[in-house]
Amino acid sequence: MASFVCRSVFAATRRGVSTTAVRAADRAMNDPLEHATGLEKREILAKQAGREDPYEMQVYKRVAGTKEKPNRVPSVADHRVVGCVCEEDATAINWMWLYKGEPKRCECGYWFKLIDSKPV
Repeated sequence: MASFVCRSVFAATRRGVSTTAVRAADRAMNDPLEHATGLEKREILAKQAGREDPYEMQVYKRVAGTKEKPNRVPSVADHRVVGCVCEEDATAINWMWLYKGEPKRCECGYWFKLIDSKPV
């Protein structure tokens, strides 16, 4: 009987040590800016500077869109693909290439022109 008690006491002490997250509570994760490099870092810096859409990917509402006053599309490059939803209930998007200096007319009649944008 004594050997059984002795074995059970030793078995209980040989179990692994359990830790909790409380021990690491004083440590925090590193700032994502410290790990970021290249384009990711420039994007984070642009967002911190207040530029929420650094790649100009947001959807714009069309304005008058005449040849004299076309819809202005910002771009860093000298060309860009633009999608136009010609009718409000349309399920398809009319895609077209825009080039700097050349306003282009969509099939629906709206005009678009590429303008310079700040790089990221």
